[in-house]
Amino acid sequence: MSRAGAPTVLIAGAGPTGLVLALWLTRLGVGVRLVDKAAEPGTTSRALAVQTRTLELYQPLGLAAAVIERGVRVVAVNFWVGARRVARAVFGDGGVGLSPFPYAVIFPQDEHERLLIDRLRDAGVTVERPVALVGVEDHGDGVRARLRRADGSDELFDAACVAGCDGASSTLREALAIGFPGGTYEHLFYVADVEARAPANDGQLHGTLDEAEFLLAFPLKGERRVRLIGIVRDEAATRGHGLTWDDVGKDVIARMGIAVERVNWFSTYHVHHRVADRFRKGRAFLLGDAAHIHSPVGGQGMNTGIGDAVNLAWKLADVLHGRAPASLLDSYESERIAFARRLVATTDRAFTVVTSQGPLARFVRRRLVPALIPLVFRTRSARRLMFRIISQTGVSYRESPLSAGRAGRVHGGDRLPWVEAANNFAPLDALAWQVHVYGDATPEIEPACRERHLALHVFPWRPAMRRAGLRRNALYLVRPDGYVALADREPSVSRLTRYLDEHLARDRAEHAAPTARRIA
Repeated sequence: MSRAGAPTVLIAGAGPTGLVLALWLTRLGVGVRLVDKAAEPGTTSRALAVQTRTLELYQPLGLAAAVIERGVRVVAVNFWVGARRVARAVFGDGGVGLSPFPYAVIFPQDEHERLLIDRLRDAGVTVERPVALVGVEDHGDGVRARLRRADGSDELFDAACVAGCDGASSTLREALAIGFPGGTYEHLFYVADVEARAPANDGQLHGTLDEAEFLLAFPLKGERRVRLIGIVRDEAATRGHGLTWDDVGKDVIARMGIAVERVNWFSTYHVHHRVADRFRKGRAFLLGDAAHIHSPVGGQGMNTGIGDAVNLAWKLADVLHGRAPASLLDSYESERIAFARRLVATTDRAFTVVTSQGPLARFVRRRLVPALIPLVFRTRSARRLMFRIISQTGVSYRESPLSAGRAGRVHGGDRLPWVEAANNFAPLDALAWQVHVYGDATPEIEPACRERHLALHVFPWRPAMRRAGLRRNALYLVRPDGYVALADREPSVSRLTRYLDEHLARDRAEHAAPTARRIA
């Protein structure tokens, strides 16, 4: 069993994925060592959107409020053709009643990283810079990593396991000889943080559906601050180096009514779409951009990496603390790689339509999409469906070996539905396995939970629970990440016990047994 505070998990890469993994592991009593080859945190990062599901996962760490306060809430996206705003998709009410955070937040990645670094420092963990992971050996019962400092000196470090959060050019992935199939989009893209006067300065997202050009405008905190993402002119892109704001085509910017007064920073990059062949090899794990990269459509990339981190963190903690067999870690790859493959395929199709110069793609952008968007978003059910997809609250692990049963509309593997009137997300702050009953628990459930050191939360029945998809008096075994592991429509202690015996260690005596409690 790992000793709290002792370095047991080596994390390579201190972007949002690595930082969140370190925060969750630290909160769960697992020691970490976090290294990054960069001398300083990033200052010109591209990721902006913090989705609803990420805010939910941040809530137990006390981070959600800070992100919301420092960012900009976004509830709608506007589509432009030429100089005309042709459609507006409102997500504002799509998430109401589905989450405590029914919106996305625009919060630039560089500021986001500083927030996470500060919270880690408060927890006693600092990022070691510049320290690069240059090699790793898996000895079966642990890993030995070779770390290289800026002066060229090497250090051998023994850890229980290693997590590669080291980006698209991951050293760990290459050292493990894991393939990274996919491709690269032909265009060269730019990202710029500007101060501008524009109709787009209304706290909403704006994007073009133009002939061939591509532009996204994101609102940032502060007066007249806008983040622009677009395509570098072809004749300039062929140079491939030394590009500046002057190499950006200004026509589409002007058509959207954006008058740039100052460029605070500017950077160019290629967009890739790839998924690693494996997310795990022995005691080594790949997360975030080291495991999957995709287009910026939908603002999913950073949030998916954070989801990887949370999914792996509690599993590592349970295994390293002796609360679960090592086989629990097998579910990390099966759960996250399936989602990554779906996401890359979906964003690839959308991005191809948005950026293609073919006549069919132009027809879809200029004619079909503007006509369909108002129709689709006219109904609340469509807005709720789109909210679930974009917010990642619809991510499910129903096919996971950890998922079992169904009660009401909730399957094992689904995110636990939020019921505002019951405040049923509050117990999730414990980051621990727990049992939820909505209605009345059978007499044998309480002693069974006490024996297995599981908190039992019984919520008086309310009609809103049925609307959320929950079944009255059913039993829901909830994982530390807020997903339902077992949904039992007719609660059975034997079924609960069988599940626990299969997936968790029998002896949990070192942890104090929580008392059952009814939540009003």
